[in-house]
Amino acid sequence: MAPICKELQQRNIDFKVCVTGQHREMLDQVLAFFEITADIDLNLMEKNQSLNQLSSKILKDMDAILEQENPDLVLVHGDTTTSSMCAIAAFHRNTKVAHIEAGLRTHKKYSPFPEEVNRQLTSKLADIHFAPTHAAKKNLINELIDEESIFITGNTVVDALLLAERKLSTHEDYSAEISSKIDFSTKTILVTGHRRENFGKAFEEICEALLDLANLGFQIVFPVHLNPLVREVVYRKLNHNKIFLIDPVSYPVFIWLMKNCDLIISDSGGIQEEAPTFMKYVLVTREFSERLEGVAAGFSIVVGHNRQLIVEKAIEALNSKKLEQKKMVNPYGEGNASKQIVDVILAT
Repeated sequence: MAPICKELQQRNIDFKVCVTGQHREMLDQVLAFFEITADIDLNLMEKNQSLNQLSSKILKDMDAILEQENPDLVLVHGDTTTSSMCAIAAFHRNTKVAHIEAGLRTHKKYSPFPEEVNRQLTSKLADIHFAPTHAAKKNLINELIDEESIFITGNTVVDALLLAERKLSTHEDYSAEISSKIDFSTKTILVTGHRRENFGKAFEEICEALLDLANLGFQIVFPVHLNPLVREVVYRKLNHNKIFLIDPVSYPVFIWLMKNCDLIISDSGGIQEEAPTFMKYVLVTREFSERLEGVAAGFSIVVGHNRQLIVEKAIEALNSKKLEQKKMVNPYGEGNASKQIVDVILAT
């Protein structure tokens, strides 16, 4: 959402930023990097709270915020519980909702959980749908969403990535904290993992595959998510001199890692959209992906939690030069989604 905020600022459009405070450590550094100040910080996150507890808090607090601010439009993003609950709160007050990154689908209720249903619910409530691709628009039309309310814009994640790259070129060396400790002259795999659907046995099998790759001599850098269900498994299983387990890094450092690694293994949706800009393969450790454009283009390879398949496809990708040779383009946009979104908002 950062580049949308910047676009609104440039056009002197009055808006306010509201955050729920999820993953406080990660949120604050991203806001600071993009020089965005949250006007409203609900600070709703607590350890081990259930989705129902979080949802009820968001509905209650957003109701008061909407009454106080009386906005003309509420912008929500993606597939989070925050987005779907804010959309409900706005709908209950007859306030228009615009959904950024609309139309992504797996059509599998529990994959990803709860994100798939969050997206579908938000689509039923939104008045304006900003779809990143033609496939996303088609999904919405198939769900009987009014075609005139759907706009294909590309994904703002590409805008954010390019904005961050420009900032990195004029700021301090954000990579120093990593590059001083890890030698990137050897083949390096960047890993992330946080999806609820992989908690338990599936995540343990993914870790076994990472151990296999480390034993083959590949270097692995793994910024470990703060969720205790992730950290317990990772630190118990991945004790290897080729595996570097680090705390979550700042957004600019992660961009540097993506640019300098040779392969990415991840269950993240955003990374599937960012990696094509850097001509990087992503092994998607999920059974289904709602970002099939990257799969069709050859950037993403869905491997689930199959240990043998992860190792096999990782070796293939690390030895492949197809992406560079084909000079492929990012199927999720060219970096002008935010401008198109604000154009539509002003014209609506």
